[in-house]
Amino acid sequence: MSEAVSFESGSMSIGELMDLRGMTAVVTGGAMGIGLGIVRRLYEAGANVVIADIDQDSAGKALGEFADTARVRTAVADVSKPEDADAMVRAAVDAFGSLDILVNNAGIYRGSPFLDTSLELAQRTLEVNLLGVMVCSQAAARQMIEQGRGGRIVTVNSVEGVNPSVLGLAHYGASKHGVAGLIKTMALELAPHGISVNNVCPGGVRTPGLTPLLDEDAIVELEKRIPQQRIGVPDDIARVVLFLASGLAAYMTGTQIVVDGGQTLRGCAV
Repeated sequence: MSEAVSFESGSMSIGELMDLRGMTAVVTGGAMGIGLGIVRRLYEAGANVVIADIDQDSAGKALGEFADTARVRTAVADVSKPEDADAMVRAAVDAFGSLDILVNNAGIYRGSPFLDTSLELAQRTLEVNLLGVMVCSQAAARQMIEQGRGGRIVTVNSVEGVNPSVLGLAHYGASKHGVAGLIKTMALELAPHGISVNNVCPGGVRTPGLTPLLDEDAIVELEKRIPQQRIGVPDDIARVVLFLASGLAAYMTGTQIVVDGGQTLRGCAV
């Protein structure tokens, strides 16, 4: 991102507005599922991308699918640890000279009935899903401010931060509602530095992490509750993240976009 105002010209074409060449993005939890889908779209748009993931083997496997490996790097990171967040930002700057886009995608998703939810599970969920967004965004924003040319922070949240859609996720929903509040204040504080902060809230998405939780019969039942009659795929989310990371969203901050095929229109969990 050459200048904070580089996307503000009304004369720019659609192609120019979506051109991320020369920019560097970090995607947490980028080794598979929604995260990998996001990496693919940012890479396609021309960005240099750091795949930050706690699973080094999966990150290495993901790296192998990109033809221009000079534009993709990996970093091992537990997003709940500030030192790991700082290290992944350094990895981006060391490899590509800057950090312009952070995508907070890493998260954990374990169901548990409210009365049976352990403090340990609730704490770990909050550490990763909420505090992980905070510490990674702090590390990225400090670098963006130092660079002096703005940036983008996009967080993959959840429809559970809008309305409960599945029972047994009180702890998870709490973490996602927390993120929804966090990004609003982040947006206010970082706007003077030219940094936008936005949220994407996916509904059900078919990923490797979903398979252990829902079998095919359960997915079919879920699809009956979705007005568009299908479960999402990672690229459904990746396209919206790309929009928010690009010049098309230059005048947006503090917002959340629900991407769920109309699922939340059905109301609360059944």
